Amino acid sequence: MKFVVGALMLSVAALSQASPADPKTGVEYKTLAAAQPTDSGKKVEVIEFFDYACPHCFAFDPSLSAWIKKQGDAIVFKRVHISRSGTDLPQQKMFLTLSAMGLLNDAMHTKIFTEMHVNRNRMNRDDMAFDFVAKQGVDRQKFIEIYRGLGVSGSVRRSASMMDAYGVDSWPMIAIDGKYVTSPTMANEGSKSATTEAELHTQAVQVMDILVAKAKAEKK
Repeated sequence: MKFVVGALMLSVAALSQASPADPKTGVEYKTLAAAQPTDSGKKVEVIEFFDYACPHCFAFDPSLSAWIKKQGDAIVFKRVHISRSGTDLPQQKMFLTLSAMGLLNDAMHTKIFTEMHVNRNRMNRDDMAFDFVAKQGVDRQKFIEIYRGLGVSGSVRRSASMMDAYGVDSWPMIAIDGKYVTSPTMANEGSKSATTEAELHTQAVQVMDILVAKAKAEKK
């Protein structure tokens, strides 16, 4: 019993000392049991696991975009649209198709988020996705061919596999150099000081800064 009580006291003490400015593994971020391969060379790989349908991903996107610009050449940034087991997600396939066509730039990414969360077009059917991209000047028939092709199907499976490897069970979630994962919610876990979503985002990028610096130091 004394051992259990002592362990609990140590756990409480660790939590009380944790904060976004001094993040602890298991509190503001997690360290993966098995590091995942990266292909970013000497730069730090940063992956966002997100969902176009997720309002929290939409809310986080401006802060994340500003943070990416601030990082400059220090990182290689990638996005992975989440998969849902047994469910076909037109939004995910639209993301993958536009990526395959080389058309998913920052402007298009923002347009998709705006269409879904401001204009309330959920784009949760294939034809709705086809109509949207056609309005953006994308060749509709070429888009449909790639959308329904084996390449996109394979990418959907790879996304699901990556989610398993990184332990992604909520989003947005940020993976740092194949070793660490954090999120706005996790960044607030130790201090519980954030009362607004904007404050969560501020804490998240603070933790991300520290994890990028940590990963960069570990590459030396």
